[in-house]
Amino acid sequence: MNNFLKGLWKENPIFVIMIGMCPTLAVTTAAVNGIAMGLATTAVLVCSNLLVSLLRNFIPKAVRIPSYIVMIAALVTVVDMVMEAFFPEIHRVLGLFIALIIVNCIIMGRAEAFAAKNPPLAALLDGLGMGLGFTWALTLIGSVRELLGAGSLFGIKVLGSAYQPVILALLPPGAFITMGLILATFKAVEISRKKQVAGGVTGVAGPISHTGQHSISQ
Repeated sequence: MNNFLKGLWKENPIFVIMIGMCPTLAVTTAAVNGIAMGLATTAVLVCSNLLVSLLRNFIPKAVRIPSYIVMIAALVTVVDMVMEAFFPEIHRVLGLFIALIIVNCIIMGRAEAFAAKNPPLAALLDGLGMGLGFTWALTLIGSVRELLGAGSLFGIKVLGSAYQPVILALLPPGAFITMGLILATFKAVEISRKKQVAGGVTGVAGPISHTGQHSISQ
């Protein structure tokens, strides 16, 4: 289960490892774009991890990277065709970035670092966790940018007609600014949590130490 959970937060590909930043900054102008790109990447990641793990003992080390690329390219082609057939509007918005999943660092990184060294179930859970972690991160960034830049969320107006949109949020610089603010917020929460834990440990250790000294003096 740890193989699944680590990708959601502890080793989140966007907010912790910070890989796959190209689609993160390019397509997150709306929450729905983040979900679509995230789920497409998750589908490829899960299937590629499973395939690499199943074939890890049959692929010669000398050609493992080209082999991974061929498998990933085939999976991305399938995902691209499915999205074009069933979700044409989203496919038009995401465009080239679907094809670029082939060279996404998350896909190749998990194939080489994890799937090639672990059994199929562990590889599948790792791919699912990393993919969903990537999806919620894209969705969060897309939601913030859409809310600030258009006053809407998932295409639904939520801030009313009186709201003046911050157009910068939908432009390329807005992606960097939004990403930075979210990272800073998460870091502040993490530091605060660590201080609370350290304070709790100190508070417990103090009375224990005092009691021990009192017993010795007696």
